[in-house]
Amino acid sequence: MRPNQPKDPARAARDRLLRQERQAKARAEATAVAEGVAETVALSRARGQSIAVVGSARAGVSAQAYRRQTGLEWLAAKGRIDDRAKAAGERYGWAYRRVKLERAIPSTLGEHVRGEFLAPDLARVLAHGEGTVLARRKLSEFRRRLHRQPDLIAACDLVCGEEKTPREAAVNEREVVKIEAVLKVALEILADATGS
Repeated sequence: MRPNQPKDPARAARDRLLRQERQAKARAEATAVAEGVAETVALSRARGQSIAVVGSARAGVSAQAYRRQTGLEWLAAKGRIDDRAKAAGERYGWAYRRVKLERAIPSTLGEHVRGEFLAPDLARVLAHGEGTVLARRKLSEFRRRLHRQPDLIAACDLVCGEEKTPREAAVNEREVVKIEAVLKVALEILADATGS
């Protein structure tokens, strides 16, 4: 076939039809994904999670990106806590999560360990242990500042540590208001104690 010679009309029609089918299939898949994302976001919001739209739709792409907000981010975005309180809550949350994620020593009842055994680097093990001890001390100090009051600690654990919104952490509307009010008091105490 010469370069300037016209294509076979039947072949050109088949190619156009295949291209249209691929485009229709891609649009249908994109629509299904968008509907699935919308359903997931709606269910998450119904459970009390705060979902934020991240950025904006790019040229040619109609889908939006979403990100789950932590309880502290949601409260700060709504203007219910200030930057000092948010920073105090983030410090509490870091210590809480670091202590909670303390790993147990792995073990097995099998004769052979699966995979190749790699001895951990002693410096990394020591650094991890020191970080966990520091977090345990800080968490204990934060709880001491809260006078070991169970409601204050529970609110901080749920919202700062577990990163839940007050609505996620509560069973009913009355409890949402209580958790938020108690958390505000706790964060003020923590913020004032650190002088931030």
